[in-house]
Amino acid sequence: MQNFIDAYSWINIRYLLQGLWITVEVSVASIIFSYIIGTILGVIRYSEIKYVSAVVGFVIDLIRNLPLLLIIFFTYFGLPNLGFKPAIIEAAILAMTVFESMMIAEIVRSGIVAIDPGQMEGAKSNGITYWQALRIILLPQAMKNMIPALVSQFISLVKDTSLATIIVLPEMMYHAQIIYGQNSNYIIPMFIALAVLYFVVCYALSLLSRYLERRLA
Repeated sequence: MQNFIDAYSWINIRYLLQGLWITVEVSVASIIFSYIIGTILGVIRYSEIKYVSAVVGFVIDLIRNLPLLLIIFFTYFGLPNLGFKPAIIEAAILAMTVFESMMIAEIVRSGIVAIDPGQMEGAKSNGITYWQALRIILLPQAMKNMIPALVSQFISLVKDTSLATIIVLPEMMYHAQIIYGQNSNYIIPMFIALAVLYFVVCYALSLLSRYLERRLA
């Protein structure tokens, strides 16, 4: 019991919360960027634009089948050899955004495909162009159906930020390692604290998903 009391001192808790802030910062930035880019790429792939959609589809399939850890390594250690050296947080956000954008692109494409194709035909028969129908009719409906899948992907993103400890991103997992590295008796208390904090953040996203589903139903 004493180990738990000592492990949860205000100094350690504050240090852990500083890591949580970095986790949230990287997660929010990656979610915003990947949602925008993923939606655009998903629409392009669905639209079957000559050559462009095929190239985009190949890139999506390629990156989706690569380990995220490899992308993080390349972003931080490989890009400097190409003349671009991002900071640790920038590298983490870039790697997460690239990987998650491909996942979201496939979710978006699948969501649009699930919409009754008759709606596109009906829109065209009423003089609405393809892109107008896609933007005004199909995409809003698809987005409603995609909320659970998107939120699940975003929850995975939050948990995947822990992989960035490999490039010494000072996020929550890294700070926990620093704490129990000073005293091995703090390992279990820190793991419990991490589990609680990750649960709080991810469960908050789940509640947001349910709220949006009810609002858009």
